[in-house]
Amino acid sequence: MQMIKKQNILVIGSKELVSFPRLNISDVPAKIDTGADTSSVWVSGIKVTREGLSFKLFDKRNKYYTGETITVPTYETAVIRSSSGIPEKRYKVRMVVLVHNRRIRAYFTLADRSTMQYPILLGRRLLNNKFIVDVSKEYIASSPDKSKKKTLKLAKNSKIAKNVLVKRKK
Repeated sequence: MQMIKKQNILVIGSKELVSFPRLNISDVPAKIDTGADTSSVWVSGIKVTREGLSFKLFDKRNKYYTGETITVPTYETAVIRSSSGIPEKRYKVRMVVLVHNRRIRAYFTLADRSTMQYPILLGRRLLNNKFIVDVSKEYIASSPDKSKKKTLKLAKNSKIAKNVLVKRKK
């Protein structure tokens, strides 16, 4: 008889604050979208280099932007259908995200989300077998403190995590 490992399934709201612990980035608002297959994060300045794929999280118009360049040695490309149904070629990278105190290693497509209300979108593949979404609630796992100034801290070492390299802006 095969034993099935039972995993705790947590309840989250339609919006939550998420963190990227390996990048020391915390409390970024994310939209939880059960209609989206993949997760997506707002990036700018995407470049393919000898070292891999380089990009900056967010852009200058966003309060979470730091100007730090992140380089990942491995990446993929994928064709993603936007909510309007238009196919778009995007880069896809693996990142560790913290949702409701649960570390999850997941794929994120890199996109210009400057016209979107939330810089991060969490899709079904990340949520599957880990969370139940209560769409009638927001910020169940995290409560945004509007009076608290959001600050991002990037690691001071050049090598901040396995497969992630931060290059200082000169």
